[in-house]
Amino acid sequence: MDGNVTVRYLQNYIRQKDHHPERTEVYLMKQAEEVGELSRAMRCGKTAREQGGMKGSIDEEVWDVIYYALAIANLYGIDVEKAAREKSALSEEKYPSGVCALTNRVCQCGSAGFVHLRCTGNPASKVV
Repeated sequence: MDGNVTVRYLQNYIRQKDHHPERTEVYLMKQAEEVGELSRAMRCGKTAREQGGMKGSIDEEVWDVIYYALAIANLYGIDVEKAAREKSALSEEKYPSGVCALTNRVCQCGSAGFVHLRCTGNPASKVV
């Protein structure tokens, strides 16, 4: 892995090393297993920094959960960055946060999920 880690990069990295579309059930079972391991690590409450290493840490298990979520997305050809933007827009409609989609700061105008006039000089437009 290089130093430029984005969701797209991680999806490509995982696709290159672990992509078996015929094994969807195996990936789902691994995901469930990793969520259980994350739960156990959280009960112990130790991060890699606190325990002096990754093995058995919350850090390790969070990565494993992310790994299998992205591997499953790859099986179905899902662009997770695009899905995150689209889901964020849907969530914003249901649960407005008052955060400008351009600046990622709380805006006082109340147009949650929009790019705001004071941020761009243009009338508010929905970000998708």
